[in-house]
Amino acid sequence: MAEYTKKYNPNRSAEWNYGGDKWKLSRSKIDFFIECPRCFYIDNKLGTKRPGMPSFNLNIAVDELFKKEFDSHRAAGTKHPLMKKYNIDAVPFAHKDLDTWRDPFVGLMYTDPETGLVVSGGIDDVWQHSDGSLIVVDYKATSKDGSITSLADSAWEEQYERQIGIYQWLFEKMGFTVHKTGYFVYANALKTADGFNDTLTFETTVIPCTGDNTWLPNTLQNIKKCLDSDEYPESGPKCEYCPYRAACGQKLQAIHGNRKEKIGNGK
Repeated sequence: MAEYTKKYNPNRSAEWNYGGDKWKLSRSKIDFFIECPRCFYIDNKLGTKRPGMPSFNLNIAVDELFKKEFDSHRAAGTKHPLMKKYNIDAVPFAHKDLDTWRDPFVGLMYTDPETGLVVSGGIDDVWQHSDGSLIVVDYKATSKDGSITSLADSAWEEQYERQIGIYQWLFEKMGFTVHKTGYFVYANALKTADGFNDTLTFETTVIPCTGDNTWLPNTLQNIKKCLDSDEYPESGPKCEYCPYRAACGQKLQAIHGNRKEKIGNGK
C-alpha cells in the first residue's frame, strides 16, 4: 500500500473564514492576533493559513492521562493527591457539558454583544473551590532542567496568563462564578536517569496563575476592526513569517523582472 502523505493546502474553505458559518474566534486565534495582526488577517480574512506545526504527541498523551486521573476523582467527588499536596481547597468539577467544554471544535462559547464575535476556547479541566467558584485548569508538559515552580520558568509566560484570563472570562460570561486563581498542572520529564529503558519519569508541579482579562474587551474591538477593514494591518514585531514572505516575494519579483527584461530585449 502506498504511503499517504498529507500535503499543505494554504487555502481554507470560505465557511471557515471570517463571515463564514463555521468561523469562531478561538482563544488561540486571539493569541495569533496579538502575535501578528497581518498573519491573523491573511489567515482569517483572506483564508490563507500558515503552515501547520507537527502535533506534540507526547504532550497529548500526558493530557489524556491527566484527564483520566482527574476524571476518576471527579466521579468519586474526591480530591486528587496534587490538590492535597498543594493545599488547594477544591475537587474536580462535575458538569454535564464538560466533554463539550473540552472539545477544541466547540469548547466554552460566548457571543460578545459589543462586536458580535463568537469567542470560544477548549479547556483541559475545571475544578470547584469549596466556596462554589470555578477554577480554570490547564495541563502542560515539557522537559527542562530543574523544577518548574512558576510561569517565569516558561518562555510562554504571557501567553499562558492570557489563556487563563480568556477561559475565566468565558466562564463568567456563561454565568458562572469564577475563582481569581487558575492553575497549570505541569509535567516535566526528567533527564537525570541513567538511560531510557522504555520509561520517562516526570515531576509534576502545580503553578498558580491570577487571571487578568481586563485587556480582552479592547482587544476584541481591535480584532473586529482588523477583520472588517479592507486594508491589511502591520505585521507583529517578532513575527518570523512576514519577513520570510517579504524576502521570497522580493526575490521572485526580481527574477520575474529580469525575465521580462530579457524578453523585451529579444533574448
